[in-house]
Amino acid sequence: MRKIAIYGKGGIGKSTTTQNTAAALAHFHGKKVFIHGCDPKADSTRLILGGKPQETLMDVLREQGAEKVTNDKVIKVGYMGIHCVESGGPEPGVGCAGRGVITAIDLMEANGAYTPDLDFVFFDVLGDVVCGGFAMPIRDGKAQEVYIVASGEMMAIYAANNICKGLLKFAKQSGVRLGGVICNSRKVDREREFLEEFTASIGTQMLHFVPRDNIVQKAEFNKKTVTEYDPTEQQALEYSELGRKIIENKNFCIPKPLTMDQLEAMVVKYGISD
Repeated sequence: MRKIAIYGKGGIGKSTTTQNTAAALAHFHGKKVFIHGCDPKADSTRLILGGKPQETLMDVLREQGAEKVTNDKVIKVGYMGIHCVESGGPEPGVGCAGRGVITAIDLMEANGAYTPDLDFVFFDVLGDVVCGGFAMPIRDGKAQEVYIVASGEMMAIYAANNICKGLLKFAKQSGVRLGGVICNSRKVDREREFLEEFTASIGTQMLHFVPRDNIVQKAEFNKKTVTEYDPTEQQALEYSELGRKIIENKNFCIPKPLTMDQLEAMVVKYGISD
């Protein structure tokens, strides 16, 4: 079983990328997949579950108590047998959502939710590594691999570099390693070239360049991943290729994040704006 944390700037398409990759791994490659949503918005599994809202682990814990947080209660099975759980978070304006991530993962482990027959567990984690709770999958060794979803936009690259700083901090104590950056293209100028230079400079790879295609939004309107909506679409094959690269990836590293001056110079070189 490989435990993978997916990080990236808020709004970069991290949850969409995670769900579409999971669907492709199950459909095209026959893998057994578990998605653990670690975003308090609880939107990490909706496409796998046909758009159905999933009762979150924190909701059950808050309303019914820890003894009611059973696998049958909080885990739902969706497309191609993909298992899904959402951590959820505190009531708006109350408490720390990061603490909910810690509690949820600990409870899932205690309940034996990550069963040995699984090939992949994906932790879909909120935004940047600025909070101890959201850093928990990499800080405490819950995930062995990290992939960062980014684009050629300035703030996406800043976030990716900050995530690498978090990885550098925790790599020795937890053993977590960076497997690469996934470009979720926004069709900005020289995007591929910029991502290739950035990833090389921090010592990793651009694992895959996912082109922008409106079929992703069309599938979402139908509450499906692209693979479920139409597995013959080129974009479904792109996610299949991304899945293959994750399966076969052997290039793991402790990243070397850029200084702010180095990052600013690279941004200026490519004329990037947000």
